[in-house]
Amino acid sequence: MKPSITLVIAVYNAVRYLEFIFEALKRQSFREFEVIVADDGSGPEIKELIERIRPSVYFPIQHLWHEDNGFRKNIMLNNAIRASQSDYLVFIDGDCVPHKDFLSDHWNHRQEHGLLCGKRVNLSKQLTEQLTLEDIQTGRFERLTWRLFLDGLKAQSINTEESLRITSPLMRKLFVQPEGRILGCNFSVKKELLEKINGFNEDYLAPGRGEDSDIAFRLGLLGVRMVSIRFLAIQIHLYHSRTDGRDENKYLYEHIVATREMICKHGLKKLD
Repeated sequence: MKPSITLVIAVYNAVRYLEFIFEALKRQSFREFEVIVADDGSGPEIKELIERIRPSVYFPIQHLWHEDNGFRKNIMLNNAIRASQSDYLVFIDGDCVPHKDFLSDHWNHRQEHGLLCGKRVNLSKQLTEQLTLEDIQTGRFERLTWRLFLDGLKAQSINTEESLRITSPLMRKLFVQPEGRILGCNFSVKKELLEKINGFNEDYLAPGRGEDSDIAFRLGLLGVRMVSIRFLAIQIHLYHSRTDGRDENKYLYEHIVATREMICKHGLKKLD
């Protein structure tokens, strides 16, 4: 059967984190999905993990890989768009573990001309190191536990309130602003809308900004609304050292904004 959702996981090494993600995906309440691992040049451990775990999951997995030649994440994201079998795409990073209703929330709140923007809990280094497969399998990681709450009070884990899931329409009207702001690790959109802007801009060759702000701006030029699904589509971001943005990304993004170029030249198609 054709899947309803394609979940794209952007990865670069971090095998332990990807194993956590696969365990969380086994628990998804929404089951009509495929997974594409968009691998920006990891070592053989990622492939070995996928082959080991493939027989134990109910969802199909595609592993797309190219050689490590610096930051080329957007190239892999475009490869994932081309390879996807569904008409609706959800994007996460390989260091973000999804709640069991993560895909259900993206699917049930999708909009014809909208981009859904989720949030994340930023787990501290200590709690990330203490996380176990059992925490994922039991769903214990999904809840705002006292340990997580206290860690947040000490300013170790950040945005711990984002672990709260609010489904009541009335409560959401009171506490959630309708307009969203994109995070590259938690958003979803129709495939055809990405195709209309020629996908991700492959001119971004450094981390920091590019796969999120740029895509949101160009979709906005198309008339796509940024829709907040805060307190839904919960995910836990696992700790890693901070990645600083590069100046060349900043200048490229400023050029895109100034020229209002909706269709990038180097994306799903090369338009030079």
